[in-house]
Amino acid sequence: MNKETAFWGAVGAIAIPVFEFMYGAGEAVMIAVIALAFFVGMDWITGSRAAKKDNSYLSKYGIDGVFRTFFMLLLPAGGHLLDLLFNLPGILFGVLVAGLLYHVINSMVANAIRAGWGDWLPLAALETLLKWVGSEMDKKIQRAADRGGNTTLTDSRDTDANR
Repeated sequence: MNKETAFWGAVGAIAIPVFEFMYGAGEAVMIAVIALAFFVGMDWITGSRAAKKDNSYLSKYGIDGVFRTFFMLLLPAGGHLLDLLFNLPGILFGVLVAGLLYHVINSMVANAIRAGWGDWLPLAALETLLKWVGSEMDKKIQRAADRGGNTTLTDSRDTDANR
């Protein structure tokens, strides 16, 4: 085994267990976090272009954005840890991911329009997506309230909470 293979093997051996501890295990969890990171990246791209276009770019705001993004990406991890603490089937994780996706996609669309890309955006599709995410978030909040911390489910990674 060469040094490069050993290095990437060690990175994977550390990163995967840390990720699963922080966010939970399973395909739905991984896809949710990857989707969140993807749209955060898209928001950064559109925000940077919009700020350059209207001359509102400030390096201090950009540096603060790095910390803000780090905070946003850690919120679902906190939700997962609280789900484990209260033996919930991924409810808080799901609510936080859905809420963040709603916020980030909304910000991304607004930034893209500010950047002058509105003519190339499928705005009707994006508005439908935002309404769907909002309704999903409302459903998850209602489901969490209805369950009232019901701990009769044995698997804390119930996929129903991630839908």
